[in-house]
Amino acid sequence: MAINIYQPKEIEKIKAANQVVARVLDFLEGFIKPGVNLLEIDKVSEKMIVEAGAKPAFKGLYGFPNAACISVNEVVIHGIPHDYTLKEGDIVKVDLGANLGGFFGDSARTYGVGEISAEDKALIAVSKDAFDFAFSQVKVGMHFKELCFKLGEFIRHRGYEPLLDFCGHGIGKSPHESPEIPNYLDAPNPKQGPKIRNGMVFCIEPMICQKSGKPVIAKDGWTVTSEDGLRTAHWENCIAVVNNKPVVLSRA
Repeated sequence: MAINIYQPKEIEKIKAANQVVARVLDFLEGFIKPGVNLLEIDKVSEKMIVEAGAKPAFKGLYGFPNAACISVNEVVIHGIPHDYTLKEGDIVKVDLGANLGGFFGDSARTYGVGEISAEDKALIAVSKDAFDFAFSQVKVGMHFKELCFKLGEFIRHRGYEPLLDFCGHGIGKSPHESPEIPNYLDAPNPKQGPKIRNGMVFCIEPMICQKSGKPVIAKDGWTVTSEDGLRTAHWENCIAVVNNKPVVLSRA
């Protein structure tokens, strides 16, 4: 499937949608604390997206029931918000999307709840550092699979494992577009497949496991954990290639 090339005016619209998401995620940094219920996080996230003139992109997408994917502790991604009250020492991943005028934004962060362990701080740091590393490697003309290879090597060098079978993705006029961007090399040769070009827009989202990257999907069809049952982290930002250089669209 062809990868969309967006014009500068379109990238500005994609950026506006990403800024909606970024502002909500920034707000949640101070909102998430012990005693806050997951349903409250979902409610306030949806309210802020709507007040910005956008629509929650995930609500109803492929049948997902809520505005936010909220994944606690061992859940990596796609957690459905439910009646759980956060406790001191939890870690929580919030993944949000917004549709602003037909253009989409998508980002995720992992938050510590109150005081968290040194091990969890290191886990979260790897997810953010892996994104920052991947962003630093983006160059016009490189194969996406080269980027995936470098990302997987970075994660494993830090002593962790990337979640398998799930990936970053293109974005723009749809919430999920080509290409797929796993956090590891999924082919024999990194120098194959599509190349990064000016005008492309995509999300890089390291999903970090501790001992095993093999996913386990719950009976609800959404909630993803690692087979090791250990805590996980997730960090995502949207990137556009503008004037042949990568730019993060999802930082407020």
